[in-house]
Amino acid sequence: MMPQTPATHVCSHCDGFPVVHITTGNTTPDGQRHTLAATCPACKGTGTRTTTAALARAGK
Repeated sequence: MMPQTPATHVCSHCDGFPVVHITTGNTTPDGQRHTLAATCPACKGTGTRTTTAALARAGK
């Protein structure tokens, strides 16, 4: 018998790209760009969402 694992789906908020880097427009002395990392607040940077049993039963 296979173990039951929760169903995971790609996050609908970030479409599976949970972390992006945004350039600030500034550069370091060696020419690299300063960037800020932004993570998806819905999936907290995992890129996947688990379906709850209630939503799975309701068919949503």
